[in-house]
Amino acid sequence: MPTMGTSGLDDQISEHFGRAQSFTLVDTASGKVEVIANNGEHVCGGGAPVDRLKAAKPDVIVCGGLGGGAIRMLDSLGFKVYIGARGTVKDAVESYKNGKLQEASMESACAHHHDH
Repeated sequence: MPTMGTSGLDDQISEHFGRAQSFTLVDTASGKVEVIANNGEHVCGGGAPVDRLKAAKPDVIVCGGLGGGAIRMLDSLGFKVYIGARGTVKDAVESYKNGKLQEASMESACAHHHDH
């Protein structure tokens, strides 16, 4: 999940995937939490943020919203992406587990990102 800092389950979900300060990884089976810094620059759905996630090899990406470029790139890499996460990482994990998030598609892309 793209997040605002390093607080683990208590961290806030970042509203902008590429500009997230960090990515918080949660193993829903074991409960293990890992935070990785997003040291890259935002490049309209490409570049370092996606590279950081590829290296971490998550099964699912959960975020608030996503632009079309990021959706296409993550889809091409085989990631399942869910949108609609709000609040803390803990809140987002619960929403995902309870089926309350929407699978990302071009129709659900953030409007201000459609042209990228």
